[in-house]
Amino acid sequence: MAKVSSISMEERVGLILESLRSEGSIADLCRKHGISQTTFYKWRDKFLEAGKEGLVHNGTGSASNTEKGRIEELERVIGRQTIEIQILKKT
Repeated sequence: MAKVSSISMEERVGLILESLRSEGSIADLCRKHGISQTTFYKWRDKFLEAGKEGLVHNGTGSASNTEKGRIEELERVIGRQTIEIQILKKT
């Protein structure tokens, strides 16, 4: 079996797309590329879930805007906590 880390993201996507186009079995595809079926199905499920999210938000990027807002909020919290820690260390 090939190490999972030795397979690039592009190769993973290629395998998933090949499985969707192919009439062969997943077992044969995994054997051919030296990965376990469990690993393949995990990759496929993550890939399909990400595609589902894109359809849910109609490709408008509203999910990414929500995530950006959340990241900004968390950065502010971290900044405040950092200042509080520095103040407490000085006292």
